[in-house]
Formats: sequence, structure tokens, C-alpha cells
Amino acid sequence: MDWFARRLLRWFDSHGRKDLPWQRGSDAYRVWLSEIMLQQTQVATVIPYFERFIDRFPTVADLASAGADEVLHHWTGLGYYARARNLHHTARQVVQEHAGQFPQQPSELEQLPGIGRSTAAAIAAIAYGRRAAILDGNAKRVLARYHAVPGHPGQSGTLKTLWARAEDHTPARRVADYTQAIMDLGATLCTRTRPACSRCPVAERCEALARNAVERYPERRPARDKPERRARMYLFVDAAGACLLERRPPDGLWGGLWTPPERSADSELETLCREFGIALDSVIRHHAAPAFRHTFTHFHLDIEPVYVFLSSRPQAVADGAGLIWYEPEAPEAVGLSAPAAKLLNSIADQREEFRLT
Repeated sequence: MDWFARRLLRWFDSHGRKDLPWQRGSDAYRVWLSEIMLQQTQVATVIPYFERFIDRFPTVADLASAGADEVLHHWTGLGYYARARNLHHTARQVVQEHAGQFPQQPSELEQLPGIGRSTAAAIAAIAYGRRAAILDGNAKRVLARYHAVPGHPGQSGTLKTLWARAEDHTPARRVADYTQAIMDLGATLCTRTRPACSRCPVAERCEALARNAVERYPERRPARDKPERRARMYLFVDAAGACLLERRPPDGLWGGLWTPPERSADSELETLCREFGIALDSVIRHHAAPAFRHTFTHFHLDIEPVYVFLSSRPQAVADGAGLIWYEPEAPEAVGLSAPAAKLLNSIADQREEFRLT
């Protein structure tokens, strides 16, 4: 075992986190679920989602047998919804093809939807004690600083170097603890900003610290302007306050989630009413509210909400065929995009403001 691993494990024994919800048992299901949730998401955000998720779906078989809407509902607010869709697909595949048991080999785990090299290694190491190197965001930061690895981790050459360093340091013994330790070090001490180098167990051999350049590593992604897009979301609200929602296509942005009908920024209310079979004389009030911005990884989306209050629920628009009437006061267990949840929460205030309650 090399010096880096020994020091990290000694620190972990005294200071590592051992009481996180997914550490109450090291079965592969809990490890996998936590690893997927923690991708690009902070621990503090994940904890309540994990606890609700594991309470509703305590085993991989429970998750596999659930409907997609319910799974997405329990994921609502965590973002990156492809993770939830892949989670559901993987659960079904594990049950159908692996008798409900996650494979132990990283190469087999990587064949499951949404499981990449680092996630597969974490499952194999933590759940099964197999020597496998991880390289999540925290580990990348720790290793980039410790070895002063140049370049952004998203660049192929830099990533190849970081993987080689990760392999070099991963021990054959206590691999589960080591895996948790390097993640903990990045999450608690070797943080993105204001790292606590004075308390770091490997500081004395950290190349970035020796160069007084800790903040430079890992190097930032080259700056790139995000394109901007515009859209309208139409909130058709019936007399009882229920809102018409449309299911998104299974793939792409917000795949499989429910949102108010989204159309182009130059769309017209009359056109949409004709599309849904809503009589114009049933519209008692409509108005556009100020646009708000929702930012994705690769672009900004400016959404203009259009509230359309109806005197009654149109008979031509019934639940089914990708449409539902969603009642914010008695919500259904369906997956909602973040903008959809925000807009649905605004309906009561809009109705009160215009005395439509």
C-alpha cells in the first residue's frame, strides 16, 4: 500500500463520514442508488431524496416493479432526469437478467444503463470489496492537486493521466474504505474553493500546495458562451384550479416528465386552443407573465408563462393520450420538470390576484 493510500485511510478512520444514509449497510443496491444520485449533486441535497427513495423502493425489485411516473415523481427536483430513467431501466435489467443481484465485476456493471467506469468501480469496491479505482468529481480534484495534473479533467489527455494516478493509488486491501476516503477528502477538505490544506492528510506531498497553486487545479473548463433559447409554456387552468399538463417525449430534455404545454416563443394562444379542442369563449382571462431563465448544461432557456383561465374543463381534453389535468391541491405522483413545479406553485397566487377563486 503506497504512502498516499496509507495516509488517506488513517485520516478516514478518525475523520471520515460513516453515518450517511447509504452507509447503513453496504449492499450494492444502496451503493448504486447513492452513486447515481450524487452525480453532479451535493450530499446535503441528496440525503432527503435518498431517504424518501429508499423508503418507497427498499429493494431493486421494488424499483423495477414501479411505474415510470412514480420513479420520476420521487426524482423531481434532483435534475438530470436521464439518471432517473436509466435507474429504472437498470433496476429492471438487474431483476430480469441477473436474478435481482448486481454483478460484481466492474466490466459487467458498466453494461447496465447509466453506469460508467467510476460508478461501476464504486459499486464493486464498496459493495463487494473488489479492487477497482474510482474517479468521480471529488477524486479528480484530489488527484489533480496532489500530482499537479495540467489541463481540464474533461480533456482526454488529462483524464487519461488522472485514471492512471487513480489506479496507482488504489490499494488491494481496505478498498471500500479507501474509496469512501478519497471521496470524503474531496467533499470535506479538498473542496473546490477555500480548501482546508492545513488539515489535509496528504498535504506534505501535494504538488499543487508546494507550488502555492492549489486554486489552479484542476484547471477550469475553457470559457464558452451558452446559447440562449426562448419558449412559451401555456398554463390552461380550469375553474377548480387544475392545470393541463403534457407528457414530454421519452428522450431528450425532461424526457418522460410532465410540463405545461411548451411551444415556440412566437406561438399563438388561438392555435393552441384549436390543437387541444378548447373553445375560445371558455377563456375568461389570459395573460403572459415575465419570462424566467432555466439553465441547462449547454444552453439557457428563457420561458414565458402564459396563464389561460377557463370557465370550465373542456370535455374535448380528457386525461390520457399524454395529457392530464393536474390538481396542485391534490397532486398526483408524476414526474415534474423544475419549471413545471415552479409554475404549478404559482397558480394559486395568480387566481387570487385576479379574483378567480
